[in-house]
Amino acid sequence: MKKINNSKKNNLIKKLFIKLCRLIGFEIIDQSNLNLPVSKKTATDNLGQIGKKIITLPLGETKISRPVKSLDIIIKTCTSINLVTQNKKRIFEKNKSDYTFRTINSLINSLNFSKNFLKDIDIKIYIIDDNSKKEDLEKIRKIIAKINIKFEIINLDLEKFKQIKVLNKNNPTIEKNMRATMASILTSFNIAKEKSNDLVYFVEDDYIHKKETIIEMVSTYEKIATELDRELFLCPVDYPYLYKKLDNSNILIGNNYHWRTVNESLLTFLTSKDLVNKYWNELLLMAENEHSPFETPLHKIYEKELCLSPIPSLAMHCTNVNSVFGLSPNINWKKLWDENEI
Repeated sequence: MKKINNSKKNNLIKKLFIKLCRLIGFEIIDQSNLNLPVSKKTATDNLGQIGKKIITLPLGETKISRPVKSLDIIIKTCTSINLVTQNKKRIFEKNKSDYTFRTINSLINSLNFSKNFLKDIDIKIYIIDDNSKKEDLEKIRKIIAKINIKFEIINLDLEKFKQIKVLNKNNPTIEKNMRATMASILTSFNIAKEKSNDLVYFVEDDYIHKKETIIEMVSTYEKIATELDRELFLCPVDYPYLYKKLDNSNILIGNNYHWRTVNESLLTFLTSKDLVNKYWNELLLMAENEHSPFETPLHKIYEKELCLSPIPSLAMHCTNVNSVFGLSPNINWKKLWDENEI
């Protein structure tokens, strides 16, 4: 008996089923090849849509009820001072300007990588600069000009910050450097309060970012803020010193990374304008009065709010190789450094 070939009929039924799923907003996955025929993607692609949904296999879809409207990236720069209070050299032992340039370049590369996903989000970059050379500032402008994005460079005037109080270190140079650092932090908080409409990413100029950092942080913020119905703090770095304690940690799934709850961070973090306003007095206290450790008021905020850190790290903090505040585990430091060469 002749065997009847039903492949054409099966293909027609499959195509009709895919069209039906597309119409009603369902996603399906072909487990034989991990293709998603409805969205025409594979399981390893970014499956979400900013502001609408996040798909995490095999947990399914999260419909976003807390979409991100805007993102302000505020970078504090100073190409003339290596370290505020230390004489040790940073990893790779380059001039401070090199770390600043690569920090900014890594953020621009990350924004370029994410531009198709972030097209509906209003993004602006602010550079708060303390005493960098004119040629360095011109180079910063050229780096940012690689992408079509609004930016502003603000030159810090220390004479306007008489209210800042630093701890006595019996070293006028270090005290002056700390005052300038605190003035930059205060300026960044003021920008967030006065000009931001939604998310704010505060960045110090010695953090080299992976290309997927921005899309991962924005998507994760939307996803977890939606699931938990609360605003967040996100830190891009998996700090090694936080593994020296037996603190409890909750593990959450973001967009493509795992994220864990932490009780501490340094001064590079992302949050919302709502939380800036809510904890304005605490942030102002940290910016105007030096504490030991410096971030103490921020850590007290984390006792009430969620701060999450990625596993593995989304950025490299370029401190001395022996610093517990720097190099995250399970990340190729040299590769990330080389990828962001100017």
